[in-house]
Amino acid sequence: MPVTRRQTIAALTAIAAGHMLAGAVRAQESNMAGGLIEAVNSGDAARVAAEIAGGAALEQRDAAKRTPLLLATRANQVEIARLLIEAGADVNAKDNIRDTPFLYAGAEGRDEILRLILATGRAKLDDTNRYGGNALIPAAHHGHPETVRILIHAGLDIDHVNSLGWTALLEAVILGDGGPTYREIVGILLDAGADTAIADRDGVTPLEHARRLGQDEVARLIETKAGKQDR
Repeated sequence: MPVTRRQTIAALTAIAAGHMLAGAVRAQESNMAGGLIEAVNSGDAARVAAEIAGGAALEQRDAAKRTPLLLATRANQVEIARLLIEAGADVNAKDNIRDTPFLYAGAEGRDEILRLILATGRAKLDDTNRYGGNALIPAAHHGHPETVRILIHAGLDIDHVNSLGWTALLEAVILGDGGPTYREIVGILLDAGADTAIADRDGVTPLEHARRLGQDEVARLIETKAGKQDR
């Protein structure tokens, strides 16, 4: 059936409306990403300082609901993060995947920024990410020994169990490679009192996982600590 002139006009009108809607969405996202976010994304600390001094909203969001402080944390922009933290930026503001500046700094080993955040006394130490884990669990998983130390010293629950049924110790074994970095992390967790008896949902303990994965040195570390815990 041939397409009529009216159908053609209707189709073109629909396409134009679609373009207008897409443009409006882009404009809205641009408005959400205000001057402070643009300054952070540019990595320009002087411009960030000027935006803050000018009264820019510290909690403005980009399209993914990330605040300027979370963006600075993700990019490991320490000086910019310091400016934002000192200005009172929310260290616990969640984006659309439940990341916060505190959780991200812990998970990804942004140690300088993490120390700045913890120094405020405002970090929610029991806050959890989208996997139900506290900041210590991904720090162990991602291989950041110093971050693990910082978070343990800050008082995070070393035996917190995430929604997968894993503790920091379990993740360090299951998702680690048994190499020097992960042996160090396992040692830090064990020295801090991590419970070696907490098993995963299948009843498999960290020691059993280490043996199954051929992580002999990790297994020996856990065996030694488990023996002491049993006394």
